[in-house]
Amino acid sequence: MRIFTASLATETNTFSPMYTDLVSFYQSFYAPPGQHPVTPTLCSAPLVACREYAQQHSAVEVIEGTCAWAEPGGLLNRLSYEHLRDEILMQLEAAMPVQLVVLGLHGAMVAQGYDDCEGDFLSRVRAIVGPQAVIGATLDPHSHLTDLRLASADLLIAFKEFPHLDFMARARELVYLAVAAARGDIKPVMSCFDCRMIDVLPTNHEPMKSFIEKICQLEQDHYALSISVIHGFMAGDVPDMGSKLLVITNNDATQGEALARQLGLELFSYRGQTLPQFYDIATALDQAEQLQGTLVLADVWDNPGGGVAGDGTLILHQMIKRQLQQVAVGTIWDPMAVKLCFAAGEGAEIELRFGGKSCANAGAPIDKTVRVLRLKADAQQEFADSLVPMGDCALISFDGIEVILNSNRCQSFDPSLFRALGIEPSHYKLLLIKSTNHFYQGFAPLASHIIYVDAGAPYPSDPTRNAYKKLSRPVWPVVAAPFD
Repeated sequence: MRIFTASLATETNTFSPMYTDLVSFYQSFYAPPGQHPVTPTLCSAPLVACREYAQQHSAVEVIEGTCAWAEPGGLLNRLSYEHLRDEILMQLEAAMPVQLVVLGLHGAMVAQGYDDCEGDFLSRVRAIVGPQAVIGATLDPHSHLTDLRLASADLLIAFKEFPHLDFMARARELVYLAVAAARGDIKPVMSCFDCRMIDVLPTNHEPMKSFIEKICQLEQDHYALSISVIHGFMAGDVPDMGSKLLVITNNDATQGEALARQLGLELFSYRGQTLPQFYDIATALDQAEQLQGTLVLADVWDNPGGGVAGDGTLILHQMIKRQLQQVAVGTIWDPMAVKLCFAAGEGAEIELRFGGKSCANAGAPIDKTVRVLRLKADAQQEFADSLVPMGDCALISFDGIEVILNSNRCQSFDPSLFRALGIEPSHYKLLLIKSTNHFYQGFAPLASHIIYVDAGAPYPSDPTRNAYKKLSRPVWPVVAAPFD
């Protein structure tokens, strides 16, 4: 059996000014054939899973294509998308014949002229391999599930967890089911239910925690081969934005449709109940001044993982105004400030303007006399089985506050981002990070308290105010009763 595997992924915030191009992929992750590392990334995990499977089964040959990932951002340049897409398609044509195509996708990639990049890509893969070959792909749950994708692929499997700690488990599941389908042992049938809602659905909190446990039990009890919750991505203005429930059965569309509807309506019943308590800046800092231990303040809406810049200063300005001490910030994206720090060198004291450059509503730049404490080229942080590049980083200090400035946009996944710059996070009173929920698994063990801070910007976090132009159907909360 010949398996072709590759990945092409990014998450597109169509409201973001941070446009995405080829350089965005080259800076984040780009591995042509033969150059993919042993360590998986979130969306290239299927390639690693294919390698693992081939090592255990001598009759399997894996042909590796390009893997490319860009940090979430704004609209993808059309020529950049077509270049990367066609690069992989040409590799697939050269690899023919293959019986199986296993892809790592995101599901929320939008390019100029392409509202459904993944659907376009999968349909072109189908045109090359024909109707008999099996096509499977992993998806991020923060994606858009379209009819074209369902028609073009045999297996679509989304990560179950948010934080997405199970990305390798889902990649292995995909490979196992795809091989079984290629051998004729199963006949996967995908059934989808439109939940007509959009919300943020962290799975380490109730009610989503129990909902995912229920889904896993249904799979173990063989009610379905695979069940995926497509959370949706509210920052993508595309026709199919919103949550969907996807069930894959072994040639039983009737059961799949019934189960997808049942679970989808249950998910709909949780709308508006899934988030932990969010606090405005003043309330959050009031709490922080009263609590003991190491506190984690999550700036949930200046999260580069949602496609914004990650250079917001709204919370930090208020920390400075209150003269808070023992504060570590990880991170603020500012490549120019990083360059200035590298030019000055470790130990230098310089006048520095940093942050607040990307948009008008995420806070003004900060002007301070700072000391450059530490410089680190090509720094990385950990996330589950992967390593996330932060680029060149500078640790600066002023007024009892230490800030990591980074040159590659990335959200705060793990305390290793602080340790990469020589900071032991448990030694600080306040850790200000930028992430909606991916940080939780890493930071929860060291935090006495976690405070979610809603600064109100810059992520388009209120669907009722996002003024979608392309949304094709009623979706809660844009419409109060979308099934009426």
